[in-house]
Amino acid sequence: QVQLVESGGGLVQPGGSLRLSCAASRNIFSVYHMGWYRQAPGKQREMVARISSAGGSTKYADSVKGRFTISRDNAKNTVYLQMNSLKPEDTAVYYCNAKLIPGDDPSTGSWGQGTQVTVSS
Repeated sequence: QVQLVESGGGLVQPGGSLRLSCAASRNIFSVYHMGWYRQAPGKQREMVARISSAGGSTKYADSVKGRFTISRDNAKNTVYLQMNSLKPEDTAVYYCNAKLIPGDDPSTGSWGQGTQVTVSS
């Protein structure tokens, strides 16, 4: 099982930017399909963005398209989430997910501990 550690969260004003990082423990990181999910208070966890194992395919939630970019560096065992033009509704705990099976269902994967993102003036 892969261990995941997220970082990069914090407090930012509306319109600002943050870059989240998720470092994985396994040297075979390149075989994992990676995703970022978020959970706001009182809401279900939702997919934000995901990227295929080789990085050639990405998918975004409609609410973040054009503002967020997911990328990965397999040499560093790390996946990133660049978040621009942040809105208060982006406030949530952001989680990294790693799984071997492609597709939308994250339940077969491993989760990080999460990092808090707060967008507020």
